[in-house]
Amino acid sequence: MSITIALILLQSAPVSVPPPPPTPAPTQSDQGDETGRAGPAVGDAGGEIIVTARRRAESIQRVPIAMSVIGGSALAETGAYNVGRLTQLQPSLQFYSTNPRNSAANIRGLGAPFGLTNDGIEQGVGIYVDQVYNARIAAATFDFTDVERVEILRGPQGTLYGKNTTAGAINVTSRPPSFSPEARAEVTYGNLDFVQAKASVSGPLVDDTVAIRLSAGYTSRRGTIYNVTSRHYVNSQDNLSLRSRILWRAMPTLNLTLSGDYNYQNPDCCAQIYARTGPTQRPLSRQYAALARAFGYAPPSTNAFDRVTDLDTPLRAKQELGGLSLLAEWDVGPGTLTSVSAWRFWNWNPSNDRDFTGLPITSVSANPSQQRQVSQELRYASNGTNTVDYVGGLFYFHQTIDTQGLQVQGSAASRWLLNPISTNANNPAVLNGLRSTNTIGFANTSAAAFGKLTWHVTDRFSIQPGLRVNYDKKDGSYVSTVVTGTGSSILNSDQRGVLAPQSYDPSFDDWNVSGDVTAAYDFSDDVHGYATYARSFKSGGINLSGLPLDAANMPILSASTVKPETVNHYELGLKTQFLNRRATVNLAAFWTEIGDYQATVTNGQLGVLRGYLANAAKVRVKGVEADVAFRPTERLNLYVNAAYTDAKYAKFVDAPCPPELSGGSAASATNPASAAGTAGGASPANCDISGQILPGVSKWAFSYGGEYNFPASLFGIDGQFYAGVDGSYRSTFSSNPSRSIATDIDGYALTNFRLGYRKDGDWNVFGWLRNAFDTDYYELLATQSGSTGLVVGQPGDPRTYGVTLSKTF
Repeated sequence: MSITIALILLQSAPVSVPPPPPTPAPTQSDQGDETGRAGPAVGDAGGEIIVTARRRAESIQRVPIAMSVIGGSALAETGAYNVGRLTQLQPSLQFYSTNPRNSAANIRGLGAPFGLTNDGIEQGVGIYVDQVYNARIAAATFDFTDVERVEILRGPQGTLYGKNTTAGAINVTSRPPSFSPEARAEVTYGNLDFVQAKASVSGPLVDDTVAIRLSAGYTSRRGTIYNVTSRHYVNSQDNLSLRSRILWRAMPTLNLTLSGDYNYQNPDCCAQIYARTGPTQRPLSRQYAALARAFGYAPPSTNAFDRVTDLDTPLRAKQELGGLSLLAEWDVGPGTLTSVSAWRFWNWNPSNDRDFTGLPITSVSANPSQQRQVSQELRYASNGTNTVDYVGGLFYFHQTIDTQGLQVQGSAASRWLLNPISTNANNPAVLNGLRSTNTIGFANTSAAAFGKLTWHVTDRFSIQPGLRVNYDKKDGSYVSTVVTGTGSSILNSDQRGVLAPQSYDPSFDDWNVSGDVTAAYDFSDDVHGYATYARSFKSGGINLSGLPLDAANMPILSASTVKPETVNHYELGLKTQFLNRRATVNLAAFWTEIGDYQATVTNGQLGVLRGYLANAAKVRVKGVEADVAFRPTERLNLYVNAAYTDAKYAKFVDAPCPPELSGGSAASATNPASAAGTAGGASPANCDISGQILPGVSKWAFSYGGEYNFPASLFGIDGQFYAGVDGSYRSTFSSNPSRSIATDIDGYALTNFRLGYRKDGDWNVFGWLRNAFDTDYYELLATQSGSTGLVVGQPGDPRTYGVTLSKTF
């Protein structure tokens, strides 16, 4: 189960939950105050936070959805300048990334399979930026620049957000162009040579008809891990973002907003380094310790928090992403007609060291990729003052991805990867130079019609049904050409077992119908309850990372497609305020069951780095969440978020086995599976992990903190000093699709401090200290291909500190 408790700061808290609105929803310009926060302080009479979670502007307290809002100033003051950093503020949100392409955002433990990205499936958490759907999570790894607010919606959002939002949605809204001239600037400097600069300017181009907003941001930081081979720090940051928005008031009832953005990132990233070893069922002579001794090899440190490595392949995580969109909002009759037209691109140019050592095992592993997407949404929403309110629309989406994969084995590969009984195991020439060139194509088309009604049965009671009819079609092509180090395409069985030539053209198409119904009741002006049932779907997919092989080392074509996920979701919620609206308590309890859950399955080939996808029969997640805010005085705000999550495989009988049951000879009726960790033992083809926890989900997670301010005059300027603290905690969680003690990540707590002086609407200067107690923790752990027992990790950031100065003109 998942409990989230949030005592929400307003001035700079990560979450804000306001009182209900006494008046109709305001216009876009009223949705954030001049400091960029999501709204006025909790407890202010008539104060409110306006969100667009249901495709119309309304108060968060009256929206029957479990959700959180983080305003622009809160993002800056807490250091949450990208999606990944939001996890320290929102316990129900999980984000994992070994590099931008291999990133995943989950809500309540659901969203994307845990493991390396497979182009042929889609995420379960929708990422929307200024109402534009971003098909790949990598396209959302940009730094927040000139952001007004971030809304995090928990639970299925299929009828309105629809494009695979079975777990929830992240809705990012940029600041709009202004007809009043304004400018903002922010600069940050910290240790590790951290530099971040952001600036924006806005004003009219043509009187009160055309306005423009230009924004730019730059982030640079030295890497946190030193590579003794290259004599260079890796896992650095190097991000540039540019954004423009032009608003044209074409008519009193018609607004057109043209937006464009460009982001360029080129960090030396991303290293995963030696963390530990664990037992497997490979013969001891072919497990990590013996293999390393045979090569006279030792990592520069066996303590990952010494932050050194010796990776011998250059690291690169270069990407360009951006696009154009046109938003049209036209007041027609009793509502607003909205059109969102968009084109986006993403170019990915990586270089990885996927053997995670300084040895030449896999000398090249890279999957450069180019994505293009176009989308068109057309919807009509009533003005929210009728007995029956409604939103209805149409959605079209088309995406193409072209990937050029390359994997090359090195001189150490034969001994490291081949079966020890093979006569080739000690012959370096067998695998040295073995090269797989993969050409991968993908086309994804989706179309939908959707609608949601709100029937106000009485002044206090409403029923809100929603429906979405969706069509998805996916076509792919996977061609893997393998040659030996001498250029020959004639392979022996050992070579085919490591890199197998494959060619297949998978396809998938299907219709599905999603629906939900919510009953909402206002017990009073400050107490609102709701109950929701949703049946949702996540589109099926195709495997585009290569297929598993049969006994003859031939691809198993039946594994080329993956069934859609089917979601049944139940939720009860209560949103309340009391003590003159100085305290807010919002509760939500949910139960989610997913049939044919899309899971990552480890490929049986020793040399293959990427797994494939399969369906787990059933997953169940249940939870309770609470958002609590308390402002005892005008000077003090407090918050605490807590999450208890119960997320399990209800039925998964043919799952990949954990490392300690992998790497041995094939178990059979005459050769039964050995006990876990038996060197040279027999390994089952698959394992029943029904009842085990889902990867990446902590049973308990918290975020908490507070801020105190007091008025003071500094250099003749009236403002306020303030001090704040933000903390987070996550209990132990699994970092492997099938749980293993070798890949469990221990629980950890992080604490951040800030101390500053500000004048609202003018300027703000503060010092910050993040991970103040220099806690050692892993963001994730992974195993080395080949069941050697090597476990590598991605250490989280050490203690960082710096100062930020911002100014509004």
